[in-house]
Amino acid sequence: MTETDEASPARRSIGATRNPASQDAILAAAEAVLLENGLGGFSIEAVARRARAGKPTIYRWWPSQAALLFDVYHNRKRINFIHPDTGNVRDDLRAYLSGLLQTWREGGSGEVFRSLVAKAQGEPAALAALSAYMAERREQSGRIIEKAQTRGEVRADVAPTLVPELLSSFAWGRLLTERLDVSDAEIDAVVDAVLSGIKP
Repeated sequence: MTETDEASPARRSIGATRNPASQDAILAAAEAVLLENGLGGFSIEAVARRARAGKPTIYRWWPSQAALLFDVYHNRKRINFIHPDTGNVRDDLRAYLSGLLQTWREGGSGEVFRSLVAKAQGEPAALAALSAYMAERREQSGRIIEKAQTRGEVRADVAPTLVPELLSSFAWGRLLTERLDVSDAEIDAVVDAVLSGIKP
């Protein structure tokens, strides 16, 4: 039986090149399955049924559950999260932390990321992917501090990637313990505590 026969009348694959409509349907199905069934009920088979796609197509584009979940998370976070650039380091860091927390609170992004962290505890490939993703995020977020250093708001000896990592570590702790409803006062306190150690 061919993939087309197996999946008919499902969405048609166009080989190794991703069909945008099929890709979007699979990502939406994966997110829905995860949010409805949790990580324990998440499977490629369930995603394939929901998306009306063939399992071979999904495995060709995403070699593992973790790879598929990363794409779901990236797709959702691109919609909801933008790195701030207000011209003021306190406002930038405050917007960074509050934006990250808001992204994880809304639209299922937090649940997806929690699942990725859980996957990484038992799957070396998922851990490697998570580590690579976090290294990239530190590099991107560190530009907030680099810009602040050029404005003289942050000491030159401060490692740019360390500061957003401190803030994201706070957010991680809240995410993993389901305490994402952080008040404005708490955000201010965290940001001010960090700033007190990096100002000139």
